[in-house]
Amino acid sequence: MRAEPKKKKKVDPKREIVARERLKKKLKKMERVAPEFIPIEDFMTTSKHQEESRIRSAPQLSAEEQERRALLLKKWALFKQEEHKVEQRSIESLLESQRKALDELRLESKELYEAAVRCDPTLFPLESRGPCHTAPIPNYNPPDGKYNDITKVYVQQ
Repeated sequence: MRAEPKKKKKVDPKREIVARERLKKKLKKMERVAPEFIPIEDFMTTSKHQEESRIRSAPQLSAEEQERRALLLKKWALFKQEEHKVEQRSIESLLESQRKALDELRLESKELYEAAVRCDPTLFPLESRGPCHTAPIPNYNPPDGKYNDITKVYVQQ
């Protein structure tokens, strides 16, 4: 019983058409009404909300709470320091193993070593140009360039 799919009710095609027509009418009504724009003043902070008296002061903490927070900060700094050291050690070990592999490759074949050490310019597509802004050249007369003058000229008759 539980695995049997539910039987779909037979839908009257006329009812379905009427429902679609109602939806079309609602859409047309919504399209006719112009969207309301929010005034830009609603996004600006008024001067009464910018008063310095409205700034909340930090709550006064007890000495025990201050001590607890200071110890927590020290523990966090120690944790992050250890995390950094572990990361640095793993990077150093990877570089060391790479260096050893390159040394072994050099002993096997000089050509393979040269190919492995060669830089790949397609690895990081870098395109560098000179400076964009330079000092102005004295007495330089720049060309006007080509352009179509479309200024309308009105003649009085």
